[in-house]
Amino acid sequence: MTTQPADRTPIRSAADVNLTDWDFWARPIAEREHAFRLLRDLEVPAFYAEPELSFAPAGPGYHALVRHADIVEVSRNPEVFCSGDGGATNIVDMPAEFVEYFGSMISMDDPRHARLRRIVSRAFTPRMIKQFEADVEAAAVRIVDELLAKGPGCDFVAEVAARLPLKIICDMMGIPERDYGFVFDRSNIILGASDPEYVSDPEAIATALLTAGMDLQQLVQDLAAHRTENPTGDLTSSLVNANIDGERLTAQELGSFFILLVVAGNETTRNAISYGMRLLTLNPEQRRLWTEDFAGRTPGAVEEIVRLASPVNYMRRKVTRDHEMNGHLYRQGEKVVLYYWSANRDESVFTDPLQFDILRDPNPHLGFGGPGPHFCLGAHLARREISVMFRELLTRVPRIEAGEPEILFSSFINGTKHMTCTF
Repeated sequence: MTTQPADRTPIRSAADVNLTDWDFWARPIAEREHAFRLLRDLEVPAFYAEPELSFAPAGPGYHALVRHADIVEVSRNPEVFCSGDGGATNIVDMPAEFVEYFGSMISMDDPRHARLRRIVSRAFTPRMIKQFEADVEAAAVRIVDELLAKGPGCDFVAEVAARLPLKIICDMMGIPERDYGFVFDRSNIILGASDPEYVSDPEAIATALLTAGMDLQQLVQDLAAHRTENPTGDLTSSLVNANIDGERLTAQELGSFFILLVVAGNETTRNAISYGMRLLTLNPEQRRLWTEDFAGRTPGAVEEIVRLASPVNYMRRKVTRDHEMNGHLYRQGEKVVLYYWSANRDESVFTDPLQFDILRDPNPHLGFGGPGPHFCLGAHLARREISVMFRELLTRVPRIEAGEPEILFSSFINGTKHMTCTF
């Protein structure tokens, strides 16, 4: 496995594209955008063999859904396109021991999915998020204070983008500051296991993933045991003591939910902020538009950042019964992979889709997932964090610019590992 193939074949047609090949995900973003445009032009979705992993057998293959309309329809039909049979975050069916640690809500179907979401969703309503506003603002102020004190040349990802969502998620759960680095490192491994920076030996990926999952689950279960007897106002206390219509989270469910929370709520928001800073650097006219009316244009700017960042490249579904969609028949047992990143660049939905336009309206992007039961539970919080972080940056460090990003080597996450900044 390498992030720099020595001899890439130019992509001239859809036949040159193989989304399963690791070489594809090492290509520059512009080449990937070109490849997905070619795939969107196909009359029938491309079909690929599944990845070969040392810890999971390859299955029969998958249909690559790259158009906005297909992904919206799949998302609205969870009875036909299920998430729980083998997991939604991997193309291959994952072994049972992986599902134990990573079997969160996004890899479940109703009624179990509905039960868990009903228990945890009360912490993520707009009213509840409003209670965290002061914490988000105070954290963003402190981050920019320390950025100004350190001066230019720092790693924007580590020093700015990663810190805000990490602190907010940990504070919500009641994780002490001394454990922030522990959580940060484990979440990097879970989402970046294919990148040699985080797991140097490809044969050790399974062990690294399981170890990171066990570490995070143990951390929150230890905290939960304490909060059961000594509750506070944090989310862990609420979850372990919640009794909604007689339902409670089990210890395993709490651990899996915490992994989902720190991975989805930390890594994805971090990558949206990093990607947004790079977009503003490359598009100074959009920065000027935003700063001219920051409050009025922030909602549109945040949605446009999330659209182009598309932090999660894909989710997988399995077909539960024969189903015709947009003129193509999908058979029971087949797999479909929903490429949100491609859907958010679909020319049939977005005018000039590669253009960063904070005034874009409407903007029906799928950066928080498609419509339906698996739409991102933390979308309100993510939007708030991105808004506040850029308010502090653009008002207090108006000339900040991002350097060339170092991209995470991953087919699942559109991530930025490192990126210098100057101001």
